[in-house]
Amino acid sequence: MAKLEESDPLLKHIDGASQDPASPPVPQAEAQRAPPPAPQVTAPSVPTKGHAQWAAEALPVPHGSVIGEPVPRAQWSSGLFDCLGRNDEFCSSDLEVCLLGTFAPCVLYGSNMERLGEVPGSFAENCFPYTSLFLAGNCLFGWNCLAPWLSHRSRTAIRHRFNLEGEFEAFSKSCGGCNLLNEDKQRFETFEQVCDFATHLSCHVCSLCQEGRELRRRLPHPGFNLQPVIVMMPPMEQNMVRQE
Repeated sequence: MAKLEESDPLLKHIDGASQDPASPPVPQAEAQRAPPPAPQVTAPSVPTKGHAQWAAEALPVPHGSVIGEPVPRAQWSSGLFDCLGRNDEFCSSDLEVCLLGTFAPCVLYGSNMERLGEVPGSFAENCFPYTSLFLAGNCLFGWNCLAPWLSHRSRTAIRHRFNLEGEFEAFSKSCGGCNLLNEDKQRFETFEQVCDFATHLSCHVCSLCQEGRELRRRLPHPGFNLQPVIVMMPPMEQNMVRQE
């Protein structure tokens, strides 16, 4: 009696692959030694021009936004001339900022830079250079015209850190010409830095106060220790009374 495999040519072999009579048989040892082909992984290409580079090199893209589109700018918590701030929980802090900016701008600038850099003890490193320029400008020229050359960098750093809208961008939106410099981000940022310097030069005290209010609303002071303190109370004195 003939075998079942010989009687039915449509049946498959034991290894599950149909045998082609035209192809030569592959030895089993060579089939085991042959490694599987490695998958080809293509690295994603990063664009070097347009909005994608600006979004990739500047701020991280938040969840839910389209990759390649610029992150929308945030607004300042208070205006440039809101000297007393808003009627909220920071009202007393805004009054303190206003008094410091009016009578001791060097103290306010040092406090802002210490809070912005998050380095405890860096108050003197920022306050002394500002004080030197403040005194030199008032003694030589009769007004504070040298300190803004140092302090305008803090406004630029605050804009970059919190992605705030600058004066030039706000002016461009009001005039309808914001898309003219939309492709050239480097030139746009240059104009923003010029506006930061002009703001500090023309409205120096108001600029320091606005930056101080913004930092106090967004960042805690680096000198504050927010770790909880556990106080152990000794047990009270106990007296044992015998009941009759």
